[in-house]
Amino acid sequence: MPDRTRPIRKEICLNEQELKLIQHKMRQLGTHNFGAYARKMLIDGYIIKVDYTEQKKLAATGTGGTSMALAQSMGLNVVAVSGTTGTTNRTRAIANVFALAKFWNLSYRPAMNGGVTTEGPGEKTSLLARISVRGILMASLPGFIAMALTLILSKVPGLDYFEKIFNVMIDALPVIVATVAAKQVSGMGDVAIVAGVVTGILSVKGGLIGGIIGGIIAGILVQSLLLKCLKLNFPATTANIVAGGIAGLAAGLLIYLFIAPLAEAVGNGIRYVIDWAFSIHPVLCGGLAGLLIWPAIMGGMYHAAILPIILLEMEKTGNSFLGAIDMVGLVMVSAGIMAANILAPRRKDDRALAIPGLFINMAFGTFVEAAYPFMFSNKVVMAGAIIAAGVGGVAVGYFNVRGTAYVPSIVAPTLSNNVLGFALCMFLSAFCAFCITVAANRFTKGKEE
Repeated sequence: MPDRTRPIRKEICLNEQELKLIQHKMRQLGTHNFGAYARKMLIDGYIIKVDYTEQKKLAATGTGGTSMALAQSMGLNVVAVSGTTGTTNRTRAIANVFALAKFWNLSYRPAMNGGVTTEGPGEKTSLLARISVRGILMASLPGFIAMALTLILSKVPGLDYFEKIFNVMIDALPVIVATVAAKQVSGMGDVAIVAGVVTGILSVKGGLIGGIIGGIIAGILVQSLLLKCLKLNFPATTANIVAGGIAGLAAGLLIYLFIAPLAEAVGNGIRYVIDWAFSIHPVLCGGLAGLLIWPAIMGGMYHAAILPIILLEMEKTGNSFLGAIDMVGLVMVSAGIMAANILAPRRKDDRALAIPGLFINMAFGTFVEAAYPFMFSNKVVMAGAIIAAGVGGVAVGYFNVRGTAYVPSIVAPTLSNNVLGFALCMFLSAFCAFCITVAANRFTKGKEE
């Protein structure tokens, strides 16, 4: 029309999706006039063209073959691709960081505590620092207690089939300790668990000692092989398979073919020595063990020497001579000291300190350290604890008791070879510690007043 202010007409072609998108933006702007909206955007709008050349030079890593291939086709500088099959979050993360560190010419070594560190002299000692027999055995202890529980169930009339379960669990103990050892030593989580299980299965003939040695070797190999594979740009899936499978198999075969007979001989030898000493004079043997148990735990020898022997004994029979000494000489003596400080405390504040200690002693068969504040503050209580442990040890020898700690005190006698005898031993040591502590508290209180 001649009177139109805009006589020039331009047409555009849209598909349905594009039209809906434009209409949505028009609603956001608050207009329903398509022509006005189009003119405004065509005249006042502008196009930004971004040059991604420099950004595309940046290194990138990721998981997922299809998506990373698409990103690479679009120009992304992909330096490593990790699959999810056979990997864990930790190993994928390590693989990605390894690839980036190599691209940037940086030295990288994953810290086993979950952090990041550079390779240096200090890193060489970290592996040895993680090899702790004490830590391995303490973490594996619930497995031994479960084994002991199946043993007592097998003695209940009508539950004879638990004896077969007990035998199965004995064979499983090397698997447990090997798995724990591999995980702790390697610091690699799930990958090490797989390697530990494989090693443990092949270490059954070597018993507890074979499982510990095999697990430690597996843990070392897992870390070494995984890091080596990643340094060589192996995909994370391949690195995991090599670390978890080959490391476990290599360590297991080493134990199975060469170390197992020696480990079994050592374990049997230790058990034989204990039985031999006990057979010569059980009362003397029990008394000496009782007298030495407190100095051993305070001197750091308990976890290094006594606990391994306890577990070696339990491996065959489900209970232990030294396990009975542990319960009688440590746990029940501590319980006696706690009870004395509840009923006849030297200071009012001692009662509040003793109550939770007694509960843990009786409910869990552990935490003998609860007695330390009272023993270290009073030499008589300290001497009384050693004497009470010796009395309990003599009773253990006299009644020929085999038992275990780390279980509720009420349950402990049922896990022994002599229920009434073990219960009496526990009572004697606790009562002796109770009486000496009460006397010491009253004497000290009167002296202070």
